[in-house]
Amino acid sequence: MKTREIIHNIKERMGIEQLNAMQIAMSETDKTNIVLIAPTGSGKTLAFIIRMLRAFDLNKAGQGVQALVIAPSRELVVQIAEIFRRVAVGLKVTPLYGGHRFDDEAKSLSVVPDIIVATPGRLLDHLQRATISLKQVELVTLDEYDKSLELGFEDEMKRIMRQAGRPTLRMLTSATLLEQLPPFITDRHNIEVMDFTNRSGAPTVPVPIVEVPSPVPDKLDTLTDLLRSLHNGKAIIFANHRESAERIYRHLAKRGLPAGLYHGALDQTDRRHALRLFANGSTPILVTTDLGARGLDIPEVESVIHYHLPINEATWTHRNGRTARQGARGTVYAIIADGETIPQFVGFDRAYTPKGESPDPIRATTTTIHFNLGKKEKISKADILGYLTKTGGLDGSQVGNITVDDHESTAAVPVDEATALITRLAHAPLKGKRVRPTLLH
Repeated sequence: MKTREIIHNIKERMGIEQLNAMQIAMSETDKTNIVLIAPTGSGKTLAFIIRMLRAFDLNKAGQGVQALVIAPSRELVVQIAEIFRRVAVGLKVTPLYGGHRFDDEAKSLSVVPDIIVATPGRLLDHLQRATISLKQVELVTLDEYDKSLELGFEDEMKRIMRQAGRPTLRMLTSATLLEQLPPFITDRHNIEVMDFTNRSGAPTVPVPIVEVPSPVPDKLDTLTDLLRSLHNGKAIIFANHRESAERIYRHLAKRGLPAGLYHGALDQTDRRHALRLFANGSTPILVTTDLGARGLDIPEVESVIHYHLPINEATWTHRNGRTARQGARGTVYAIIADGETIPQFVGFDRAYTPKGESPDPIRATTTTIHFNLGKKEKISKADILGYLTKTGGLDGSQVGNITVDDHESTAAVPVDEATALITRLAHAPLKGKRVRPTLLH
């Protein structure tokens, strides 16, 4: 694709008027062996997509999988695929990931995609079942490659790369640079490291790091006071263990704080719903493990809270990158118990003792309606919007984020309208089909 066409699509379909320095560099470089290092929230995904699409041969569109992106999590795969669809107009983009029906994915591959975005395990499953071939792949990106290695995907990625033809463009991306490249990267010549960690491709707004003293080792009461002291907005709380995350979540829920829970032991549906409710403001507080430190491109997260300090600097960097994304403002808080050891990579700008009071506290202003119909039932976002306005009686401006998955859909609506809305929608068909609208908690 031509660069001017790519940039036109970015402006028209994504509303981005100007590329940052990193994205401009990727729109101009002719390097074909790239390691791209940049902070989370700096627009790294769009940067590598620009480079891949510049190398995409439109004359070969529809003839086989030409571009492949491997990412470590389902959430990241979905986000990358969505950006590709907006920018790569006319090309078929197919995401492959676990947590939903394999047969649905296999059917979607009956028309061979131009671009595949996949998690390693699910892609290898398709390769083993011969539902897809990578022999014609020319462009490969391993996004958050260090996280894939950390999660134990080295063997899967090695086996995938053996089947990925002979790529003419290879890219690896991360927020931090590994000392050594993965062993399955066999062509190590002429590698260009493009490091934007301290350049203008990074967020330009400094993020204050605030120490919050806890008078006792158990930090739950201090956390509660901190949350009740913050102004209304989104906050992510990081814990080092799933059991701790669940304990924090239960504590906050008992105290009436609008929190959600997200960690790797939850099934994919619960994880998907947790992120959806957080993104649309239905549960503006998210308690998570380090699974939430990467791949969550959720804007307007005002606060990152370290209930536990991370064990290494890379994790500290990734966690903090959840706020102040794309130049927005944010604050990082670390709750520190008396006598707790503070790693050298952690430094504070100031200390703050919360009083548990805010003139504009965190609260849920929306709730989420769930529908048991989706793409496979021929339901679109426009169908959901029309159903909520024409049948439900809402004004279009009252409807928030709408998402449509294979067999379900969700929509954010005002909290004070939800109960009456469910009553009005009861027994009313959606696009001629029986539907069961319920509140998603």
